[in-house]
Amino acid sequence: MNEVVGRDDLLLVTLDTLRYDVAAELAAAGRIPHLARCLPGGRWEERHAPGSFTYASHQAMFAGFLPTPAAPGPHPRLFAARFAGSETTAGRTYVFDTPDLVSGLAAAGYRTVCVGGVGFFNRRGALGSVLPGMFQESHWEPEFGVASPVSFEAQVDCAERVIAALPRERRLFLFVNVAALHQPNWFHLPGATREAGDSRETHAAALEYVDRHIGRLFAAARARRRCFAIVCSDHGTTYGDDGYTGHRIGHEAVWTVPYAHFFLEPEAPDGPGGDGTWLRTRTSLPEAAA
Repeated sequence: MNEVVGRDDLLLVTLDTLRYDVAAELAAAGRIPHLARCLPGGRWEERHAPGSFTYASHQAMFAGFLPTPAAPGPHPRLFAARFAGSETTAGRTYVFDTPDLVSGLAAAGYRTVCVGGVGFFNRRGALGSVLPGMFQESHWEPEFGVASPVSFEAQVDCAERVIAALPRERRLFLFVNVAALHQPNWFHLPGATREAGDSRETHAAALEYVDRHIGRLFAAARARRRCFAIVCSDHGTTYGDDGYTGHRIGHEAVWTVPYAHFFLEPEAPDGPGGDGTWLRTRTSLPEAAA
């Protein structure tokens, strides 16, 4: 990461509330082709979330604690604040001297931009201002939020404008919190009703909705130069699992999340019709980078 930071743009996408099992099933079934094209081997990596709900998990991720591989460690981290005695800071870890990664990247010359989704990014109160307040520039509007059936399309529109307006020589750290998976998500499944509410099936339909539009975000992110992208969930959620509904609980469906990182190369799209949906990616970093 010491080679990546300062050379490439950075993109962090959190698919808020996405369950690992649903994400893995859809990738295996070919139902999320645009995301699967970027995943190493077409599969999500199984990881453990650093928190059980959005605020806690993002505070941890912005401090450098991305979801942890679901296997015995220690696991060297991509990013870490300088901290004496850290067992997960390795030679290839990018170490910053500020309290969080966002300000650390700003100090390294990056323009830091947040495109918010769920309520913790809406700036409508003190609590909803903490996370977006870390960034030099932040965007949120009701159309980006959990109640909007077109939330991700609107967020991608915003990201495209941000990227187009940035001077080409300036490096960019773009963060997008995707609200579409979070409840309510029933409106993403044809035939579902508000009265029936959300389910594992409507959760899956919401991920298919995101997949239909994420190619545009990837195309914009790699339009200026190579971009290192991280796409993951911040936590999962329950839909009646063992009697539980929701998250902010210690359940396997909440703690187990999908994760991937890869490079988006600044090359012409190689997908059907050259429409930017399929992107040429390099899916691995040097050894021990994760």
